[in-house]
Amino acid sequence: MFEFTWWPILFALPLPLLVRLIPAQESPQLQALKMPNVPNTAVTSQVVKRAPWYVKICAILAWCLLVIAAARPQWLGEPVSIPNEAREMMLAVDLSGSMETKDMLVNGRQVDRLVMIKSVLADFIERRVGDRLGLILFADTAYLQAPLTFDRETVRTLLNESVIGLVGEQTAIGDAIGLAVKRFQTKEESNRVVVLLTDGQNTAGNISPDQALELAKLEGVTIYTIGVAADSMVVQSIFGSRRINPARELDEAMLSRLATETGGQYFRARDRDSLLQIYQMLDQLQPVAGEARKMRPQTSLFMYPLSFSVLLSMFIVLSKIIPLLLTKVRQSRPVMERQV
Repeated sequence: MFEFTWWPILFALPLPLLVRLIPAQESPQLQALKMPNVPNTAVTSQVVKRAPWYVKICAILAWCLLVIAAARPQWLGEPVSIPNEAREMMLAVDLSGSMETKDMLVNGRQVDRLVMIKSVLADFIERRVGDRLGLILFADTAYLQAPLTFDRETVRTLLNESVIGLVGEQTAIGDAIGLAVKRFQTKEESNRVVVLLTDGQNTAGNISPDQALELAKLEGVTIYTIGVAADSMVVQSIFGSRRINPARELDEAMLSRLATETGGQYFRARDRDSLLQIYQMLDQLQPVAGEARKMRPQTSLFMYPLSFSVLLSMFIVLSKIIPLLLTKVRQSRPVMERQV
């Protein structure tokens, strides 16, 4: 099928005709220069030569072809079915107040836990070419920030724009899992994988982790849990520096149970390198065949009318220049003969 992508541009085709119909008005300055008592021999001797008919036709064709090229003509082929195989994962990221703890190292710099998660997940999201990703942010409750989508750039942008305390200060792990399970209920064929990243224990929400676990097992959702906390860190006080355990609030038993009973795995992210282990596990997941997508091959055709328009324009220019050159050559011959 043939079509124009920017078809409204075709309304510009009669534009030169409209300009031609506008009557030309002589300026008052030219009227004041007229001398009726002097014979207008100089003016009458210079007869304005009109363009030949073939030049006019070429100019009209060049304009029409230029407008047609600007309208972006293209040829659409027959629809082609494309198999759609992908993994589908929902990322659930903790934004509670404890994520401000600066016990992580990224590029030799001490940063808080959320910054470390963003740096690792940015690369993780970039690697998920062809996969469908979603994003859930949770603290006092859970919110769906991005539904399952192939638009990885949007998911990464929404993650980078998230800040600690955006949805509260506590940790609603059960709500995050429950919301992810609800989003998967509308998907018949899916991996149904939830990647949960948190640094604490369930302290808020309407659904407990045990209730969320039962829902996940009922719907066949696999949960990969990641506990984000270092083993130790040094803090400064008025009594000097002392070493503390920043992972004392991390409920590893609960996170391990959520992962084990749903067929997933629990990871402990003590630093950036240990968090990268989840790459290998998720890369081994078998893609699920989804609904086939249809695509129509598109072939752009604008270069053909544009090329002909350029050739016609060059012909018009040459038709103006060549007669002038010939005239100058003829005028120069008598002078050369006199000199000889």
